Amino acid sequence: MHPELFKIPIPNFLEGLFGEYFTIYSYGFFIVIGAISGVSYVAYESKKSFNLSFDKINTLFLLLLIAAIVGGKAFLFFEKPAYYLDHPSALLTGNGFVFYGSLLFTIPTMLIFFKKNKLPVLPMLDIMAITTCIVHFFGRIGCFMAGCCHGIEWHGPLSVIYSDPACQAPLHTPMHPTQLYSASMILVILVVLLVIKKHKRFNGQLFLSYLMLYAAGRSIIEIFRGDISRGYVIDNFISHSQFISILVFLAALFFYFKIKNYKKTTT
Repeated sequence: MHPELFKIPIPNFLEGLFGEYFTIYSYGFFIVIGAISGVSYVAYESKKSFNLSFDKINTLFLLLLIAAIVGGKAFLFFEKPAYYLDHPSALLTGNGFVFYGSLLFTIPTMLIFFKKNKLPVLPMLDIMAITTCIVHFFGRIGCFMAGCCHGIEWHGPLSVIYSDPACQAPLHTPMHPTQLYSASMILVILVVLLVIKKHKRFNGQLFLSYLMLYAAGRSIIEIFRGDISRGYVIDNFISHSQFISILVFLAALFFYFKIKNYKKTTT
């Protein structure tokens, strides 16, 4: 599609430092839009419910950003450890993140932050579930523009073809638009969470519902993903992301009924 959204000419006296143009990349642009939207939602909800200061919200997002980068790169390393041991610089590029790595590193970061700041953990996790959907939705749009997380070759009516050499997807090849599948799935999950929010039966329900819904949807979308370099747990049968999805779904299901049943026994 369009990995470079637009370019801004640099004044002549600054060309020696920055070149002729300042480039706005699509992926980064949509990530920023998602982050701003996510911060705004957390600020609104946490201020309304828990009177959380904006400074603490900024601190939370900074910690989550660090955890997401570390986690995304850590899981990327374990997909091809031999390669990255020989090419460690490949981990330092702006490309290549594993969403599940980011997610699983941010969860304990949130738990520690909430407990340290004496915030109710489960209600805050419910807020973060919707926030994650918002940020992730824009992130997948950025993926579509950049060509990463692309699908397998497909000549169907909804196939997409990348022609820009700057894209990360194979060029001039019709493919499943898996990034848009993911964005659509996340949008549906967001709507479902907003409906659940109005009829919430226990704290933590939104967060655990998000984990189960995303894990189930991600397992299906993986079938159409074409970036096979991520590897398989069982060759050509279960990918790393599908395996992690199974574990996440089962863990979330366990805690869902555990918390739900605990609430019943205490009411």
